Amino acid sequence: MDESDFLAERFEEHRARLRAVAYRMLGSLSEADDAVQEAWLRLSRSDASGVGNLGGWLTTVVGRVCLDMLRTRTARSEESLDVRMPDPVVGGVADGIDPEHQALLADSVGLALLVVLQTLAPAERLAFVLHDMFAVPFDEIGPAVGRTPAAARQLASRARRRVRGTAAPDTDISRQREVVDAFLAASRRGDFEALVAVLDPDVVLRADTGTRFPGLSPTAHGAREVAGRAFMFRRFACFARPALVNGAMGIVTVADGVPVSVMGLTVAGGKVVAIDILADRERLLGLGLGVLDLGLAGQGVRGAGGAGAGRAAVRRWGGMGRP
Repeated sequence: MDESDFLAERFEEHRARLRAVAYRMLGSLSEADDAVQEAWLRLSRSDASGVGNLGGWLTTVVGRVCLDMLRTRTARSEESLDVRMPDPVVGGVADGIDPEHQALLADSVGLALLVVLQTLAPAERLAFVLHDMFAVPFDEIGPAVGRTPAAARQLASRARRRVRGTAAPDTDISRQREVVDAFLAASRRGDFEALVAVLDPDVVLRADTGTRFPGLSPTAHGAREVAGRAFMFRRFACFARPALVNGAMGIVTVADGVPVSVMGLTVAGGKVVAIDILADRERLLGLGLGVLDLGLAGQGVRGAGGAGAGRAAVRRWGGMGRP
């Protein structure tokens, strides 16, 4: 084995961790892969013989790459939307999350937490992710953000205060499933009060619809307001199925093979405390949801009047500019 092959082999040992860092930083699966590839290019052009802790060195490099990418986003005003939903990691309830994505969710980083992370300033996000999630010391984080270690510690502390308000979800998947099933049942029956009963009084809904529905607020607060928002789209309830979304129970809606939405539901104390929705058509099409085994085969196109109903629902969703 020559030196190049040996270096590539050592890099592969750290790839999963590096991708997990980048995913938490960027909230994008494709951009996370780009950041990891850039880290490899930098390693291949460097003299790694003097690097004692290759994993730590690579983690810091990926952090810097992500920081640059976030700053570029800001400069281009790509994060000007009120809500920018991260790419969800979706799997079937029976089969679980794809093994390729398991490392991304090693510490159960749900959509709600990722949404909060994306509200942080880039340097705060980097300090928090590297230190609190990956135990990188501030002596190494400081140079990555162009600050002293003490200043990097303050960045992480500010981020921690923001993140602390994120509800901690129930860890029992079966209990989560009961709540999600109740949410779906109430939606399908059109039972408004039953839907309200499943929601926490202070539930928050965040929706990323891309450039669609410009008149629709991206957020809603409180059980009755959130239930009312859900009822606006209840025609799609028959196409919705439970799924694993970032390691927790959520809902995926695919009508006639066309993805409509992915919903991450945070369940705590037997109630839904947060709903995070990705309904940006272009981004959904890139997730490959139509091939997931979610129990959708046949049901999505026949459950409410046949394939024509599915296509009609999608046309209403995509072509009218309103629900």
